[in-house]
Amino acid sequence: MTGSPHGASGPAETTGSTGATGSVRATLRSLARSTPAVVGLSLVALHVLLALLAPLLTSYSPTANDPGSALLGPGADHWAGTDAYGRDVVSRVLYGGRYALTVSFAATACAVALGTVVGCAAALRGGRLDDALMRVLDAILAIPPILALLVVVTVLGAGPAVIVLAVTVVYAPQVVRVVRAAALGVAPLDYVTAARARGERTVSILVREVLPNIAHVVSVEFAMRASWVVLLISSLSFLGFGANPPTPDWGLMVAENRTAMVVVPWATLAPIIALATLVVGLNLSADGLSRAWGVDRAKESS
Repeated sequence: MTGSPHGASGPAETTGSTGATGSVRATLRSLARSTPAVVGLSLVALHVLLALLAPLLTSYSPTANDPGSALLGPGADHWAGTDAYGRDVVSRVLYGGRYALTVSFAATACAVALGTVVGCAAALRGGRLDDALMRVLDAILAIPPILALLVVVTVLGAGPAVIVLAVTVVYAPQVVRVVRAAALGVAPLDYVTAARARGERTVSILVREVLPNIAHVVSVEFAMRASWVVLLISSLSFLGFGANPPTPDWGLMVAENRTAMVVVPWATLAPIIALATLVVGLNLSADGLSRAWGVDRAKESS
């Protein structure tokens, strides 16, 4: 064997394509048999659908104040009532889902992408570079994520771009450890050795040989990190270091309305329920994918 199925040509490509299709079908069957995975994926899909359809599901602005309608209870006009500024709670929750999904998934994608590239490169190169990198990562990982995020946001200011950058800096080292462990299991295999013997560059080996064979680990890592990022970004907003008012953000909604919870409980409970269901859905999805693909996250991150 001189190469992996992903780097083969001619008839081997058909076989590889058939194998990939069979693998996808097997994964879907495994997920369908797992009740937690079905529930998790359904919750995530529901949140995505509600976020996309937000303009069609509500006619109220999520940011415009209406003092004359402040602190109203649930009714025909406002299904979950209004907050202290007269803003419709349902509208803010729906648009808050857009903000949470967009910023959290963008930040997770950046962190996982950077961590995957660095982790694979460290595993392929090895030697002193790998040792030095792991010592640096150990030092970074000793800092609590929320503290590191607060430092970055305090220095650079709030805003979606800063939050994405901060999350990338905080979570990329953790992704590096997981991806590096997975890549170390692939690096000694025959098709990687053959690619090196052919004189292929590190980038080519990473893209054609390593990444396709650890894609399942990266996918599970993305789903798990996304759940943590959603919760972390909402925590930042709750503490006053995330989204700026009047941005519809679930953490910010809880912070703004917690003092009026006795009067308008749904202004606080609705974003909490939305945040909880999204985080639970992402966690269940990650667990279902890890079971379907046989990914042991505890082993990979060790």
